Amino acid sequence: MADDVAPCTASGYLDPSYWDGRFGKEEHYEWFKDFSHFRHLLAPLLSPSLSVLEVGCGNSRLGEELLREGVAGGVTCIDLSPVAVQRMRDRLAEQGTTGVDVVVADMLDLPFESESFDLVIEKGTMDVLFVDSGDPWNPNPTTVDNVTKMLEGIHKVLKPDGKFVSITFGQPHFRRRFFEAPELTWSVEWNTFGDGFHYFFYILQKGKRSPESTGHQVTLPAAPSFNMLHDELESEDYLFRTNVDEL
Repeated sequence: MADDVAPCTASGYLDPSYWDGRFGKEEHYEWFKDFSHFRHLLAPLLSPSLSVLEVGCGNSRLGEELLREGVAGGVTCIDLSPVAVQRMRDRLAEQGTTGVDVVVADMLDLPFESESFDLVIEKGTMDVLFVDSGDPWNPNPTTVDNVTKMLEGIHKVLKPDGKFVSITFGQPHFRRRFFEAPELTWSVEWNTFGDGFHYFFYILQKGKRSPESTGHQVTLPAAPSFNMLHDELESEDYLFRTNVDEL
């Protein structure tokens, strides 16, 4: 259980100083499971030539997993916390790992040129914006504004036909209102993984939205078998979920 690093209240996740303190003492934590649990969904989207941006990398090892999957077009990992960024840089240097660029950056104001990446991935990062949203059916204006900024920025840095992968607890009836905003041209598909709790795996492809598109669930290869219920009940994901999409 992550009681020693979880904030006293859910709104603490919105405080940058909380993350600096946490990353200063925490070596590794994978929000919403590690790569092995959703590899069957992500691997089919990967190819050696892809340039990839991970938004909100924290102390995850997803960047290294992408390299092991053969991504060679460049992996860029960003986080708002300079502590997280420096510790990840140090870890990569100690491992002798090259091909991952780690940058201090704000997901609400991405410092990249338009059409820079083939693939953008976020895993639990957008969920942070919802921890103090109020009614999930009618989020407060600050939440709406921040989520809109994040999605517009990601849409901007994606290349034509580029894909955005969002791994989240957010159910489609809460997320689609944001994903399907008129100014965003991507198609929306999703699948789920996990036992006990379902994590949602959204795939949004830029320029592929049809006028009548309403989003749909896709059927992909089955996940490997894991007995995760006990782990999920004991993880911070469970604590986080109780504050993200309460009904």
